[in-house]
Amino acid sequence: MSFVIVGYGRVGTRTVRILHEEGHAVTVVETDVDKITRAREAGHQVIAGDGTDQAVLQDAGLDSALAVAGLTGNPVCNYQVCQHASEAGCRTVMRISEDVPEDQYNKYSANVDELVYPEQLGAAGAKTALLGGSFNALSELTAGLRLISLTIPEGAPIIDKTVNEIDFDSTARVYAHGLAGESMTIPRPGQQIASGDRVALVVEQESVESAKQALLGE
Repeated sequence: MSFVIVGYGRVGTRTVRILHEEGHAVTVVETDVDKITRAREAGHQVIAGDGTDQAVLQDAGLDSALAVAGLTGNPVCNYQVCQHASEAGCRTVMRISEDVPEDQYNKYSANVDELVYPEQLGAAGAKTALLGGSFNALSELTAGLRLISLTIPEGAPIIDKTVNEIDFDSTARVYAHGLAGESMTIPRPGQQIASGDRVALVVEQESVESAKQALLGE
């Protein structure tokens, strides 16, 4: 399987490395000279150019790629990359920031196959999304972090709260959410929590119990 990755920053670098180690063909698209050099020194195929330019994506193998990811730090650029890729029939993955406004989130989620954040799990999430996997399949966690999945019981203190209103004492973050009986996805900022929902958290190892208490009230 072949993939095109636009952006060779922290998330892009890790995503390319993971895909490469798993035996997939990967082409990097990048404009920064230092990053281009670093990618080539790591043994990766690189196209020097702007990934929002369809001709550059064509040079990178757009027509034969299974999926394309926009993983730069600029969500506008990432969205343009995904638009070109979608028109070519590719699966699309877009990196977004955690504070994206809800109207923008709705626009992105309606037109892109998968959105990935936060940075701590960006590479693992991007790799999983490119391959069409589920969030439960994530395995490349950053050292010191855990991904835990919980079902919210009746009477839990977070019921009727939005994702942004959950008060964690730790550095825990909600990474994915699923309504009862449905698959898990990146949650909208204003997503309300209901009994029976499943919530996936990214949390530091030492803060697992306090994060569970914040969600479940136990």
